[in-house]
Amino acid sequence: MKGLGFFLLALSMAGCVAHSNGGYGGTPQHTISREEARAKIHTELAAQYYDRGQFGVALEEVSLALQSKSDYAPAYNVRGLVRMALYEDQQADEDFRHSLRLDSIDSEAHNNYGWFLCKRGKELDSIKHFMAALKNPLYATPGKAYLNAGLCSMKAGNIKDAEEFLQKALTTQPNMPEALLGLSNLYFTKADYAGAKSYFLIFKRNNPSPLTAENLWLAIRIERKLGDRTTENSYAIQLRKNFPDARETQLMLYRQ
Repeated sequence: MKGLGFFLLALSMAGCVAHSNGGYGGTPQHTISREEARAKIHTELAAQYYDRGQFGVALEEVSLALQSKSDYAPAYNVRGLVRMALYEDQQADEDFRHSLRLDSIDSEAHNNYGWFLCKRGKELDSIKHFMAALKNPLYATPGKAYLNAGLCSMKAGNIKDAEEFLQKALTTQPNMPEALLGLSNLYFTKADYAGAKSYFLIFKRNNPSPLTAENLWLAIRIERKLGDRTTENSYAIQLRKNFPDARETQLMLYRQ
């Protein structure tokens, strides 16, 4: 499993979704009261502040949401994410559980709670929540739950299930960059270096963002195993130039 830790760290936030609208999580829409409308607005604002890393303001908006409607499930889900980011794990766990008690079919809450459990070392417990999210036919983003199930299965060392979940993520959402990168890491772990390179190249073509230090370090190790010194050196130059102080750069220089 060498090298997997870097990949999971790079995706530490990718598994969490701060949607606050019940419809995103697969809860049927209904006519709402003024109190619920206010709670929804404040929860959506909280989600936006969470996405920006403004956690204090996000908590204030959640408090306003719960003042309007104390049993508004999405507010507890978003507060769970904020508390997860702040490493207030006991409170985060309580918020996710409370959100699911109020709305047991909210797929986003199941997905987010599963990711929380996975990140806190409870990978096997997390899978059942990803599966619960996927049982809901109204879930708008099943690829995310399949992706997270794959990453967490890989983290647990369950390579067979991880590959199956990641392939399902691609079936649901073709060319999903995170799933392609996950499969590249997985094939590297299996010592199938040609497969790892194939998925990495597809990832690179479909990834809208520049390659990170973690991405480049994976590419370097793949090419090193395949004996392609020219391509390895090309990636190494990018790593040294763009990330001179990164841990991956130091590892590369140490192993040369």
